[in-house]
Amino acid sequence: MSDEERKIIISRVSEYRQDESGEFHRVPVSPLNRWLTYAILIPVVILMAILGIFFFAAFLALLAVAVVVVGIRFWWLRRKYENAMQQSGEANRQSEADHTVIIEDAQIIEETDVHRTEQKKH
Repeated sequence: MSDEERKIIISRVSEYRQDESGEFHRVPVSPLNRWLTYAILIPVVILMAILGIFFFAAFLALLAVAVVVVGIRFWWLRRKYENAMQQSGEANRQSEADHTVIIEDAQIIEETDVHRTEQKKH
């Protein structure tokens, strides 16, 4: 690539040109190009703003749903815990009144008969 091609690329990127005296001057942009750029950028910016609002609203809705689900889950667990505590309180009152202990999940391993009178003789 020659030096002239590099200068053209650099001048297009920076929009500045160097004249014979060594000073840099801004390349004039035509008003038509400027208005065309604005005409293209304004709808793009508006579209990006609308998309940003849409995605923010969708994120906010998902966050609200997640908060509601977690809240319902905590409410359900608290209700279940309170019911268990209430039932255990009623069971304690019944056992104190009857003096019997009810074990629901017991398993009988071996059943034997104990005769108290035989044990006293020995």
